[in-house]
Order: sequence, then C-alpha cells, then structure tokens
Amino acid sequence: MKNKFKNSFKAVVAIVFAITFYACEDLEKFQPAEANSIEDATPPTASFSYSQGTGGDESWKVYSFANGSVSATSYAWDFGDGNQSTEVDPVNTYPGEGMYTVTLTASDDLGVTSTFTETIEVIEPEEPMALLPDILESSFEDLSLPDGTGDGRDSWRNSDLGGVIQITSSPVHSGSQAAKFPSAGDRIAYQELEISPNTDYTLTYYYTLKTNNPGSITVSVLAGGDHTDLDAALATTIEDFEGTDQTSASDYVQANIPFNTGANNTISILITNQGEEARVDTFSLTAN
Repeated sequence: MKNKFKNSFKAVVAIVFAITFYACEDLEKFQPAEANSIEDATPPTASFSYSQGTGGDESWKVYSFANGSVSATSYAWDFGDGNQSTEVDPVNTYPGEGMYTVTLTASDDLGVTSTFTETIEVIEPEEPMALLPDILESSFEDLSLPDGTGDGRDSWRNSDLGGVIQITSSPVHSGSQAAKFPSAGDRIAYQELEISPNTDYTLTYYYTLKTNNPGSITVSVLAGGDHTDLDAALATTIEDFEGTDQTSASDYVQANIPFNTGANNTISILITNQGEEARVDTFSLTAN
C-alpha cells in the first residue's frame, strides 16, 4: 500500500514539474529580453553625417543629414536650434550663422538607445570670384595672341555671320591698330567668351564714325555661342549699344555696356555697322 502511494506521489510531482517547465518556457517567449540576452548582441549605434546646401539665396542655411546608424529602428533628432525630427534622413533650415550642437538618439525595438552628438558651424560661404576671361586681340594688334601670333583679327572671325573686318592704323585709340568696318555694312566681328552665370559685367570699348553720311556701329552681347545665322544671333541679344556719335571722325568715344549673364556660361560679342565707315578699339571686360 505504501509503495503504491509513493508511486502515485512521484507521478504527481513529475506532472507538476513538467507543467511548470513548459509554462515557464512559453512565458519567456513573450517577455522582453534582458540587457545581456542574445537579442541584445547587436545594440544600436547612432551616427550621422551632414552636408550644407548650395546655390543662391538662403540655401546655405539648409543642412541635409544622412543617418549612418546601425541596428536601430527609431530616431530622435535635436538640431540645436530648437527644431527636432523623427525622420530617418531629415533636413533642417537654420536661422543663421552660428554653432549648433546636433544630437541623434537611435533606438531599437528592445528600447536600447545610442546617442551621437556633433557640433556644426553654420557659415554663409563667400561668393565665388567671377570668371574674367581675356578678350583676345582686344586692341586688334598684330602678334597679340598668347602664343605671339595673330593678325589682329583672327579671334574675331565668323564667316557664317559676315565678312572679316579690316585693320586700320589711323585713327586708333591705343596701340598702333584698330578695327575698321567699311560703310557697306557687310563685315562683322565676333568672339565667344566663357563667363560666370548670374553675374554682372560691363563691356567697355571705344568707337569713331566718319561724318560723310549718317551711320552707326552696334556692339551686341549675345547669349551663348556657336552662332551661325546673323538674324538668329541678334535675337539672343542680352544687351547692346548703338554708337551714333559723329562729332569727329578722328576722336574715339567711350561706350559701356552693363549686362547680367543670366543662366549663361558663355556669351558672344558681335559688332556690326551700317551707313558709314566705322572703327572700334580697346575692348575690356570687368566684373561688377
């Protein structure tokens, strides 16, 4: 009788143990992992990089942040200027120049966090220097090209737009030669220049006209280059100046053409005349 009771007791204990074991095992599946559990073997690591906006206006105040965190599922950003974000790769616009401490807190699904902090200095960049190209053979002198060659007009040729200009030795404004345009008006001078977009320039030159007949000489600043048709080229004019001063055929008159390049990184100078023989000399370009 005692043996039977002992066996029954052992059986009950075994059953209770088994139930308790499996219950605990199932319970562990639904409990959060502890800090040193296997699930925490790869805790999050917060990291980021950033870049400043480029372009005009206020774009320098705009910073883009690239999230480099690993093993994280949520993010909390503090940009140091009162602005915050929970985006993965946020963008922030700062109010102005200054030092700002940016903090990223990266978290995983287990609630483990990592924090990365970096101080950035927001500075308005200086405007780049405008390109200031050389006008080749600007005074129409022989042998004035950079390599010591040239006939004073090689840089001004464009046979698609008109005949080549003539060279005169009298009168001149500077040096020993100037460009001459016969009264027929069938010759042109043309030269392309690489410049900075959205920049103010002033083209300066000197001209004179004979006084026998009414006439003019026009200098045009054209948008772009590779012009092959005269009418189409003139349709791209940014600014021009028509010189009509015929006070003296031997005295040169200064002319200035201020202009803005807009979206162009190339412009062309086009010179035409009509009605009377004309001369031009001493071209120069300045950035305003």
